[in-house]
Amino acid sequence: MKKLISGVIVALSLVSVAWAGGDAAAGQAKAAVCGGCHGMDGNSAVPNFPKLAGLGERYLLKQIKDIKSGARQVPEMTGLLDALTEQDMADIAAYFNSKQRSEGVAPDKALAEKGRKIYMSGIKSKKIPACMACHSPTGQGNAAAGFPALAGQHSDYIVKQLKNFRSGARANDGDTRMMRTTAYNLHDTEIEAVAAFIQGLRKQ
Repeated sequence: MKKLISGVIVALSLVSVAWAGGDAAAGQAKAAVCGGCHGMDGNSAVPNFPKLAGLGERYLLKQIKDIKSGARQVPEMTGLLDALTEQDMADIAAYFNSKQRSEGVAPDKALAEKGRKIYMSGIKSKKIPACMACHSPTGQGNAAAGFPALAGQHSDYIVKQLKNFRSGARANDGDTRMMRTTAYNLHDTEIEAVAAFIQGLRKQ
């Protein structure tokens, strides 16, 4: 698993050399339509909608493109991205990434503690790697590799995405199937625990 993760990071880092990124200032006006669900500063008030602030520009851009192309199915966003150009998408990704993520509070301390152990150490008996290997111990992700920042994200949203990866309903994690493989072996209680920990995870 360590070799797999290292290979993905190297490959994505090489691609980043030719990627210029978007214009955050230009993205502010273009992101107006997104604000209704995700908040104008990228911090959604509704747990079903993810916080986009500080999520990672490369990751955000990939998700926007995947949703527009249909590679990632998000019914709530049907048609909303159809008119966006490549530059529009890059600018929106840059804008939301420039915003600071709001902090969260774990909904259940005991559950979050169980989630902390999984996030930091994985589950050896099930060959589940530690989440921190890609998303960092403080949940700040790996921007160069395109791994999203998770700290403070809504637990409801994390639960939904992990279950979608587990079922295969979401499959835009690349040829390595890293998220699908990991989530496949997680029980509902383990998913809920990890999500609870992530919601309360902070930089410091």
